Formats: sequence, structure tokens, C-alpha cells
Amino acid sequence: MQDKSKILIVDDEPDIVSYLELVLQELGYVTVSARNGAEALERVTADPPDLVLLDLVMPVMDGFTVCRKLKEGEATRLIPVIIMTALDGIDDRVKAIELGADEVLAKPVNHRELVARLKTALSRKHDVDRRVSELGRVRDHFAKFVPDAVKQLVLANPDALALAKQERDVSVLFVDISGYSRLTERLAPATLNALVERYFSSFLDGVKRAGGDINETAGDGFMAIFQDDDMTAHAMRAVDTALMLMAVTDALNQGELENPLAIHVGVNSGPALVGSTRFEGRRGIRWTFTASGLVTALAARLAAAAGEGEVLIGPETVARLGGRYRLERVGQERLKNLSEPIEIHRVIGPSSRR
Repeated sequence: MQDKSKILIVDDEPDIVSYLELVLQELGYVTVSARNGAEALERVTADPPDLVLLDLVMPVMDGFTVCRKLKEGEATRLIPVIIMTALDGIDDRVKAIELGADEVLAKPVNHRELVARLKTALSRKHDVDRRVSELGRVRDHFAKFVPDAVKQLVLANPDALALAKQERDVSVLFVDISGYSRLTERLAPATLNALVERYFSSFLDGVKRAGGDINETAGDGFMAIFQDDDMTAHAMRAVDTALMLMAVTDALNQGELENPLAIHVGVNSGPALVGSTRFEGRRGIRWTFTASGLVTALAARLAAAAGEGEVLIGPETVARLGGRYRLERVGQERLKNLSEPIEIHRVIGPSSRR
């Protein structure tokens, strides 16, 4: 299925414009048109297209000038320009290419060649857009905590991203929906998806308000990372957030009598490698903000060990809370893939000493 890329047709001959509109719209593209170069620039400024089909010989402003202005503009230089011209001189074709035109087609334009050139140019454009978007996400991820020298290195060379990860003291929270597998068997996919979206929307809003960075969501859970120069402060914010998630779940269940949800949470604190990670596969490149290391693995194991409605925390988090919460000792447990048993506590609620 064709995408909805928008193509600006610039030509002073109405018959040619009508023909191109018909061809492109049948292929699923959105079209807009301009009768001369000046009008074309106005349209690009108002609403940039994904590609420009440009005639050379026009009144008011010719195609050479339009192409030059587009390729000189910071906001427009990445828009592909395909020149259509009845001029057969090699000098004119070379000039168009030197000005930055992506393709030059001779009039009358061959239908099959036009379609092939369009698809190729748009594919390149969308690939560039994705890469620019990826760099933007990297910039956002690192804005909070990466030194300026490292930021510049990453933006200049994304493959050097591993150098930008830093060891920081964090608290990591994992939350999962209890009994998710049973829900998938009982509910239609659309129903389950709508249910989870409603709860997770409130969860994610609460995490952001608490200053947590959300790694990403899976079908039945997500991970959040809390950072602060004060190690006690981010441990408390993570535990407060866990209790908030329980309260939000209870409140939402008041209006969801048919399919109420339950959650379980694990929280752990300590040093981790924090930053953005680049994953490259057959479906393209993806960046995700994450924390890796033992602190994360233990938080995930605590969440897996928690029962419905439980918040379990690790020993380092317990040490930082300083009696500010009512805790119940669960005991030492040997969690999956961890060699040593871990002292685990269950969070009951805030202490009256807070």
C-alpha cells in the first residue's frame, strides 16, 4: 500500500499539472500545485511537501532559481527535487544537477520512469527523516546528564554511543500486570489492549510527574528509572511511585468491575550504566533509554517474585529508606539467575515517622 507522501507539482501548463495529479493520486500520493516558482516557494514555506516535481521554464521565477533556493535553505535542503524539462541541452541538465536537483527528467515524461524515480527519491527522503529523528531522540535522552563533549561525539557519530553511557546511582522500578496470560486467553485482543492502555496511561503520567524516566512498555509491564544526586531521594521517589501505582489501580478498578486489573512491582537501587542503547535489526534502527547491570536485573527479579498487589524491594533500597516506610521482611530468597540469596522486604505503606 502506498504511503500518503505529499508531492508539490510546479508547472505553468495546466494540462501537465492535471495529468500528473491524476497519475500521482491514483498511486496514493497527495498532490498540491503551483503555477510558477514564486508560488512554489510560498507553498513550501507554508506546508513543506515530501518531494517537488519542478519545471524549469516558468514565468515570475524559473526552476533553476527555485531549486537553488530550496537547496540553500536549512529547512528545505533535504526535500527531493525532480526536474522536468523540455530543454535538451546538456549544459542545462548539468546546471540543474549542480544546483542540487535529485533527478532530471526529459519532457514528455515517461510514466514508468517518473514513478520509479519518485519511489526511489521518496524512499531516500524517508530514510533521512528517520535518521534525523533518531538523532533528535538521542539528543533528548542525553540532554539531562551527558557532558557536552560526549554529546558532540554522539551526535557526530551515533556508533560511538557506547562511550556516552555513564555509571550512575539509580533506582529502578519494574511493574507488571498480574495474570496477564490468563487475560489474553479470556479477552479479545482489542478489548485487552484498550483496557491496558487506559491503566497504563494513568501509570505513565504518574511516573513522569514523579520524575521517572520510562524505558519502554511491553504488553504487560514497563521499567522506570529514577535519578537524583541524593541517593536517598531517588529511592524514596521510586517507592512512592510504586505505592502510587497501586492506588491508581485500585481507583481505576472502581469503574472496571467486569475486568479489574492487578499489578505487582519490584524496586531496587544501586549503580548502573545509564544511557541510550542502539538496536539495529531487519526492521531498522531503534534507540531506547535504559539502565543496565545487576541493579536492573534484581529489580526485574523482584517484580517477578512479587504477588498480586505486592511491592517488593531489595536490600540497598531498604538501607536508604531509613524507617520512612512500614516494611515486612519476606526473608532471603534465591531469585532466578542470581547466584546468592537476596534479603527481600515487602512495602506496606509510608511510616508515621515521615
